[in-house]
Amino acid sequence: MTELNSLKQDLTRRMDGAVETLRREFAGLRTGRASPGLLEPVRVNAYGSEMPLPQVGTIAVPEPRMLTVQVWDRSLVNAVVVAIRDCGLGLNPAADGQLVRVPIPQLTGERRLELSKAAHRYAEGAKVAVRGVRRDGMDQCKALEKKGTIGQDEEKHWAEEVQKLTDSYIKRIDDALVEKDKEIKQV
Repeated sequence: MTELNSLKQDLTRRMDGAVETLRREFAGLRTGRASPGLLEPVRVNAYGSEMPLPQVGTIAVPEPRMLTVQVWDRSLVNAVVVAIRDCGLGLNPAADGQLVRVPIPQLTGERRLELSKAAHRYAEGAKVAVRGVRRDGMDQCKALEKKGTIGQDEEKHWAEEVQKLTDSYIKRIDDALVEKDKEIKQV
């Protein structure tokens, strides 16, 4: 029984992590002003792997409608420009030596639609992560039942518990998405 309780705690912790990641990504979708959080989820192709932008440069906000990225390694400037341009936020960066300037466009109807689509992508990613945790939980329950640690009825009960937990986290994600969509369309 303690194995099942620790399993539930582990699943809850991992699902909380998915929701927390979504919250950080949503914070980056500032609708009208420049915010360093806007670029934090951007992944840069650097040194043969995908790296978060904050690991290749310093993000700053010199003006309310401008972000800058001071890239530490000159050879990565073009990779940073490409990553920001391709991140799906409708940003058009310009390189100036080792500094990348990212003007934040006015919120037009088209821009609001882009932000809404990005919010939906982030939410879907969080849901996929939660469902992956659910799958792991179900597999662990089945493994415990096969080992003989728990019976079939108990395995079925815990599978239902894992599903209820998953449903509650999916609802939290959906609620957060509705709230963010409302914020995007209001501003």
